[in-house]
Amino acid sequence: MSHAPEPAVTPELAQEHGLSPAEFQMIQDYLGRMPSWTELGIYSVMWSEHCSYKNSIAQLKTLPRDGGRLLVAAGEENAGLVDIGEGLAVAFKIESHNHPSAVEPYQGAATGVGGIMRDIFTMGARPICSLNSLRFPSLSHESTRWLVDGIVRGIGDYGNCLGIPTVGGEAAFEACYNGNPLVNAMTVGIVKHEHTASATAEGTGNPVFLMGASTGRDGIHGATFASEELSEESEEKRSNVQVGDPFMEKLLLEATLELIGTGDLVGIQDMGAAGITCSCSEMSAKGESGIRIHIEKVPQREPRMSAYEVCLSESQERMLVVMKKGTEASIRRVCEKWDIHCEQIGEVTDTGLFEVYHNGELKSAIPADSLVLGGGAPVYIRESREPAYYRELKTAALDFADVEDPAAELKRLVGHPNIVSRRWIYRQYDHMIGAATTLRPGGDAAVVRVLGSHKSLAVCTDCNSRLVYLDPRAGARAAVAEAARNIACSGARPLAITNCLNFGNPMDPEIYWQFQEAIAGMGEACRAFDTPVTGGNVSFYNESPESAVHPTPVIGMVGLLEHDRPVPSAFRRAGDTIWLLGISRSELGGSLYAEHRLGRLAGAVPDPDLEAEGRLQDFLVEAAEKSLLQSAHDISEGGLAVCLAEACFCDPDTRVGARVTLPGEGRLDARLFAETPGQVLLSADPAHAETLQALAVKHELPLVALGVTGGESLRITDVLDLPLAGLAETWWGSLDHWMDGER
Repeated sequence: MSHAPEPAVTPELAQEHGLSPAEFQMIQDYLGRMPSWTELGIYSVMWSEHCSYKNSIAQLKTLPRDGGRLLVAAGEENAGLVDIGEGLAVAFKIESHNHPSAVEPYQGAATGVGGIMRDIFTMGARPICSLNSLRFPSLSHESTRWLVDGIVRGIGDYGNCLGIPTVGGEAAFEACYNGNPLVNAMTVGIVKHEHTASATAEGTGNPVFLMGASTGRDGIHGATFASEELSEESEEKRSNVQVGDPFMEKLLLEATLELIGTGDLVGIQDMGAAGITCSCSEMSAKGESGIRIHIEKVPQREPRMSAYEVCLSESQERMLVVMKKGTEASIRRVCEKWDIHCEQIGEVTDTGLFEVYHNGELKSAIPADSLVLGGGAPVYIRESREPAYYRELKTAALDFADVEDPAAELKRLVGHPNIVSRRWIYRQYDHMIGAATTLRPGGDAAVVRVLGSHKSLAVCTDCNSRLVYLDPRAGARAAVAEAARNIACSGARPLAITNCLNFGNPMDPEIYWQFQEAIAGMGEACRAFDTPVTGGNVSFYNESPESAVHPTPVIGMVGLLEHDRPVPSAFRRAGDTIWLLGISRSELGGSLYAEHRLGRLAGAVPDPDLEAEGRLQDFLVEAAEKSLLQSAHDISEGGLAVCLAEACFCDPDTRVGARVTLPGEGRLDARLFAETPGQVLLSADPAHAETLQALAVKHELPLVALGVTGGESLRITDVLDLPLAGLAETWWGSLDHWMDGER
């Protein structure tokens, strides 16, 4: 049955595909002719921001993208790869699925998890855990419960069905996300060095297979949908949201790892954004080869799909696989064992072209390197301008009186949406499957054992977007520093980061300035900590008709423990000494407390001392190696007072009070609620006091004894004495009650 006639390609049609007049001319120059309808579609998705990073790659290249323990530089493969010794490597990456989750929360979040999983196991790594970073509208917004429910169920159902524990993450509620929630998913896997796979196509005549699910019309132009602002018309783009099948993904995972182990595979890549088009063009460009595919050979679950539709489909759970010629039986045997479909759809060529045929008719012949990042895709450095608000908010006077009722203020902060326990969220995730999780969700970092070794990995995601909004450079430095601090609190040495950079429209000079500054700050912190950027994701156009989201450069970090003694966040027992480690500066700018008192977010952001932060990490890692600590909890939102309260009851199985005296002088509210970076609350056996003090001297850090653990209350001398029961109920139960409609 014949297909409908293809439309004539015109400048107007190119513009409808998101291509500028200059880009449309570039395409004609590359081809030496007018593109076909299919070729126009291919260029439109491959040159979208989501695939080409055309507005961000120039800035990303300024980040430290090699060094440390990296085995491959950023961007070389589907995910970062870091050596952890004993012939093992950790593969990890974070990506966004923001726009799909805004219009179809369940499937948008679920397929975000599925996509990042495939990036990991196509490296040859078996996923061992998953994390996420979520941003929701304010609690008062009409869509918040619907979004939270759908997104959390989507993440939980996909991960639980796949059998990968979701062990950590973060969530925040802010009005700036009212029209545009953020869903960032991270996966971590382990691989032996000799079992890693590459996303490359080479060897003329080698067969090209599609392995996994059939191709449908779901997700067509998903990449371009992710490269534009959300609007009232976005609801009509539900067809851009893919539909996931975690049970198919589990079979695909096992088949992929087994196939890689045969040694018959040349290269493999997940069909994510831009589907077959992206996999074919990127793999052939990397292999300096070409790929020819035949549309009629692609397994299809919908009738009469055109070459345009098949090339642009983003149907889930599919892989593009290049095999060594003569080993076709190997992939068929593995796929038959795991009951998944595979079909040879083409072959590797030496032309350098991505060629598409449909029933013998040539539909596309494009130089593969003209499509990809680092090849012919356009690269822009946009106009940049400091926002009008920046200086005014940075220099705003914090002209409010000192706190009159610190107990009432602490109760309020403990119940703040961005401080309360996220138990309602993470209890829907199976975080113990595989029996390798040793520090569970709810603390500074999660810790997962590397089975078959004595090593463990600490993992976390972090970003205080409010600070990045106030000062993008300092705020991004603070995000990296907090992630590293959380990793080190568990006793692990920070290794490397992946990032998910969520910003508004880069064509807005003020947004682009935020992006440039955040990249600069991130790079400064990563160089200071020797934690290179392994790769990640840029998500622009996170805007609703009302406003752009706060700039949210989420940091996903992995650290290594060479032992099996991770340090928890909560006090463990009565009678331990409570210590404050780090430099206290008592700065209230950007704090939740100051925002409440002022009625707006303002003030100079407390800029982390990166050199001191590095020494803090060294102290924490050494103290954990010597088993000197009972607990370690970093001071962040809510300041020292909230940190103390959380340490008393953030372990669901243990509740231990504290009796402390505040250090320092000056304003009481600053000493209680300042969110100065670079400080950690410790508890330790009194017998270790001299050793800890000597360690602090060695690392040139202040270490002040605050008091002792024990009792049924949090008592701060001459300031407050609050029973733990009430504070704990507020912290543990607030989000539960709200989601149940009780508040």
